[in-house]
Amino acid sequence: MGNRLAGKVAVITGGTSGIGEATVRLFVQEGAKVVFSGRSEDSGRAIERELGEAAAFVRADVTREDEIKATIDRALERFGRLDCLFNNAGGNASGTLETVTPEQFHYAMDLLLGSVIFGIKHATPVMKAQGGGSIINNSSVAALRHNLGGYLYSAAKAAVTQVSRIAGVELAPYGIRVNSISPGAVATPVFYGGSAAARRLEPAHNEARMRKLTGNLERSTPLGRAGMPIDIAYAALYLASDEGSYVNAHDWVIDGGMTQTWNDPKAGG
Repeated sequence: MGNRLAGKVAVITGGTSGIGEATVRLFVQEGAKVVFSGRSEDSGRAIERELGEAAAFVRADVTREDEIKATIDRALERFGRLDCLFNNAGGNASGTLETVTPEQFHYAMDLLLGSVIFGIKHATPVMKAQGGGSIINNSSVAALRHNLGGYLYSAAKAAVTQVSRIAGVELAPYGIRVNSISPGAVATPVFYGGSAAARRLEPAHNEARMRKLTGNLERSTPLGRAGMPIDIAYAALYLASDEGSYVNAHDWVIDGGMTQTWNDPKAGG
């Protein structure tokens, strides 16, 4: 066990699978107390039992502001403070340029952007009272290039990146740093229907799908390997720790160089 986050308390949304789960585990390993949320009660309780007293699970839907607030309140009740908020929860968003419906639009914005905006809203007064903190928002390379994500997903993630910059500037006088992370080709269940879909499959089927996914993603990066959830977790660790104390209003692209060499077939590049 390390101590890079010793004495710190973090809230991590979407913490029951993928990048969120990897970050929960890493933060606890590095000495943090963590409250993490998700919609899977079974997965959340299993992780909570495994990690012991340093971790507490809250079943929450981040499309609901009251449940975001309840997760932050739980951190204060259980551990007495809030040093880091990682707005990680997300998922797929359907709807194309010509077929998008109001329902698809509102769901995508509530899930991908609203969860970030309301997370910042409820973390800010707590961190102001403490004299500082770190807010990390999970964005995406889809915010930067065409054809790296769906229409609404890309729009929402671009907004997350810009919200992070604006909040970082406005909250800096209070010692609150706000940054975003833009992962590239990271192998997580979201690529084949999300963690809920993965839980419905047999373990062997999931493993086969992940092997195929990893192989496909390897071909999309100059490094020749897929990103893994732990790669993003380590970036969040740096931003949450005192080592990242001078990083603010920044979007950290972690993609193995993919966006530097991407030729979009739909754009004729």
